[in-house]
Amino acid sequence: MIRKLKSGKYRLYSRKKNPKTGKRRNLGTFNSKAAAKKHERAVQYFKRH
Repeated sequence: MIRKLKSGKYRLYSRKKNPKTGKRRNLGTFNSKAAAKKHERAVQYFKRH
């Protein structure tokens, strides 16, 4: 899940909420949406291999 920040950067959040905090886990901040999407794909691949 990618959200745009006020600073103009993009942050990647986990898809599920953390049951302890009730918030989504921050998986990194990127300068472009393309970079965030690329990392999201890498994360999804890593979770299954």
